[in-house]
Amino acid sequence: MKIFQREQRSLFGEILDWMLTPLLLLWPVSLALTWLVAQGLANKPFDRALEYNAQALAQLVMVQRGKVQFNLPQSASEILRADESDTVFFQVRGVGGEYLAGERDLPQPRETGEAPPSGTVLLRDEEYKGIDLRVAYIWVRMPLPGDSLALVQVAETREKRSVLATEIIKGVMLPQFVILPLAALLVWLALARGIKPLHRLEERIRARKPEDLSPINHKDVPLEVVPLVDSVNGLLERLDDSIATQKRFLADAAHQLKTPLAGLRMQADLAQREGTSTDELKRSLQQIGRSSMRATHTVNQLLALARAESAVPAMKPCNLVRIATDVVLDCLPRALDKHIDLGYEGAQGDGPGAWLNANATLLAELIRNLVDNAINYTPSSSEAPGMVTVRVQADPSGDFGRTLLLQVEDSGPGVPQAERELIFQPFYRALGSEADGSGLGLPIVLEIARQHGAQVLLEDAHPGQAAPGARFTVRFEALQGQG
Repeated sequence: MKIFQREQRSLFGEILDWMLTPLLLLWPVSLALTWLVAQGLANKPFDRALEYNAQALAQLVMVQRGKVQFNLPQSASEILRADESDTVFFQVRGVGGEYLAGERDLPQPRETGEAPPSGTVLLRDEEYKGIDLRVAYIWVRMPLPGDSLALVQVAETREKRSVLATEIIKGVMLPQFVILPLAALLVWLALARGIKPLHRLEERIRARKPEDLSPINHKDVPLEVVPLVDSVNGLLERLDDSIATQKRFLADAAHQLKTPLAGLRMQADLAQREGTSTDELKRSLQQIGRSSMRATHTVNQLLALARAESAVPAMKPCNLVRIATDVVLDCLPRALDKHIDLGYEGAQGDGPGAWLNANATLLAELIRNLVDNAINYTPSSSEAPGMVTVRVQADPSGDFGRTLLLQVEDSGPGVPQAERELIFQPFYRALGSEADGSGLGLPIVLEIARQHGAQVLLEDAHPGQAAPGARFTVRFEALQGQG
């Protein structure tokens, strides 16, 4: 339980609570232990005096004419009764328990069932007429036949002991009333001094300009705060990358939309000229339609790239074969329009080894971009139709256990070795190509693969031939135990 409760947690208050709370809770325990120790210290000198008195009285017990007698001189009796603070009592009983001297009704030692020791002074606490007593008693062996033991007891009240114990406690505890607040003050000051580097770090962060996302220097902060500063630096780095990505996205979007929008405006101006014939108007409208479709496709690709770069996909078990076949069916009409033989081969959807942990929407986007890219760059006609094949197959030779391969290959001209890294950059398009596209399909593929921990490879589909084609392979880690 914390002594200081706050609505909002404070590091300073939290540490102060954990330092002062045990200190304040242990203080009553210290008082109790000090009291017990003081009682023991106060008892020792007075117990020794009682033992001495009991032994002195025991020496006065003797046998005369076959009887146990006790002779106490008047001077000794006066000394025994001379204590100003405490009342002293004594009692002497013979071998048969008969009363010889002192207080007749002073309680006797409790029987333990064992033979009482002789010659040894024993101590006990007792109550006599409602008064707490400390009693010293000794069994004195008498020179009589049989087991002849006389009992001598000396008792006194506990006033001097209580006074001495109180004095000891005062001597020990009174300084603590000064030391405890001083200790709390020193703890406060030490903690305030120790937390100053955090305040300086806060001031440095507040003094930064909004556009300053450079890493925070952690040389002047405590060692325990370095991991926090490193985490903040990591966050700043990711934020800087995100802002840079957004700026690049806006610049690329503006650049890519400028051309189709300019074409739309030009065709609209041509259509509005005086004397424009019906055929010219139709051609202008056709150009406007194609430009609007190109602009729409570019916008959709830009949005898909933005989603792929910024989203944290929710992963769940997905059947890669089913997703691939669905994409092939969706792209089939476009392939048929270009006289391209588009098909699927490989693993079956209901067989084992077709599952992986992925985001189904992003996975379909990846496959669709690969298929669209193959359709765009594969020359085809009714006399010489092109071919695009989508393939899913298990690869048991993977580095991390069983892997799953997604392949999209075509019968096009292939990709030169010098351009195989460039084609994955946004808006890059192969020189000399008249294929329609925005140059964003393959960057989207690369980003989605990265989010799934997959690897994208590019190679010739038919090495050595005049049209080697291109084979894109995405290597996924298969999900075990699904089928």
